[in-house]
Amino acid sequence: MPIQRRSNRHLMLQVSVVLALIVPLFGCKHDLANAPCPCVQGFQCCATRNICIPAEASCAASGGASDAGPLDPRRGSDATPHTLQGCAVDASVSSKVAPGGYYTNGASVCTASGAVHLFHGVDRPSLEWNSWGQWDGNLGIPRSDFDAMAAWHANVVRLSLNQGYWLSGSKSYAPAYEATIEQAVQDAEAAGLDVILDLQWSDRGNRNADADQQPMADSNSKEFWRQVATKYKADGHVLFELYNEPHDITWTTWLSGGEVDEYQAVGMQELYDTVRSVGADNLVIIGGTAWGFDLSGVPAHRIQGYNVMYATHPFGPHSAQSQWDRKFGYLAAQDIAPVIATAFGDMGTNCTGDWNSKVVQYADARQISWTAWAWWPGDCTFPALLEDWTYTPTEQGAAIQAALLNYPY
Repeated sequence: MPIQRRSNRHLMLQVSVVLALIVPLFGCKHDLANAPCPCVQGFQCCATRNICIPAEASCAASGGASDAGPLDPRRGSDATPHTLQGCAVDASVSSKVAPGGYYTNGASVCTASGAVHLFHGVDRPSLEWNSWGQWDGNLGIPRSDFDAMAAWHANVVRLSLNQGYWLSGSKSYAPAYEATIEQAVQDAEAAGLDVILDLQWSDRGNRNADADQQPMADSNSKEFWRQVATKYKADGHVLFELYNEPHDITWTTWLSGGEVDEYQAVGMQELYDTVRSVGADNLVIIGGTAWGFDLSGVPAHRIQGYNVMYATHPFGPHSAQSQWDRKFGYLAAQDIAPVIATAFGDMGTNCTGDWNSKVVQYADARQISWTAWAWWPGDCTFPALLEDWTYTPTEQGAAIQAALLNYPY
């Protein structure tokens, strides 16, 4: 089909169409639910065809690479840092903000007043394996724990949760669990921290089973998020991480659900829709496949919606730095969507903190947010940020503490 011309520059447009077939592409640049293909500079997105074509060409014409896969060289995985479009958007985007919270635009997270915001903090485990949480051998997480995080200069904490403790009728239901989470949220916010509520353990859709880490969420996870989103939709300082570390599943299952390991998994789109169905505009964080590390399939399996961040877990030594560009860095660098590393650290025997520093440096160069694993005493293989409950940092912890203290906020 010939190009529909806007001028007499026929030859230029013919050349442009040829280039459209060979230039690295990655869909439309802007974070629009109906146009999930971000384009490289000099190209425009045809939303109805989900392809990139030269800026001077017409969307009614042929050309582009509509058949390109997420790692096809025509799409590209360039993660070279670029200037992002930032937060200057129209009210149709910026008005979708939970009270006190944030919205997204391209790869930027923005405050309600239109300022770019980055999350930097730590992961606080224990509420996934103990309904009260734990601190120094005792039950509960004291306010002083969150104050210590703030003293390190963190601005966010990620809490790992268990849907079995939350949902009545579950084998492990703990009636006081909801109040325990609420107290932790209040204490964290009083210390100046935003809070990521992360669904860590689930039950395969069987409330008679013990919850544990599974390949993917289930039908009970939907009810969990319906209740949690209803409770916190008036608090934009609370973010929802829909499911921790999906693994051993296809990208189709990740997005839309399906049978996994003898149970019916629920996909990320349905979990996201559940949150939005109760009127919650809070930021939603969605982790990738391969134990949360891999976001390479996002362009071909984009969540349809708004205020979405994508999470990666670059743990060493298996998540090699040579993979970071194509696994997650490109999303931020090309201004496609916000990225947050919601867990990372060196799980080998190397305790120098070098891995943590490399992740932070890579993230800072691309405006990627992060929370480090884990605010818990232990050794390298956990990996732990603390030596003890007096908050003496391990070597990995010292690297994270130094990075946090270096931020200007």
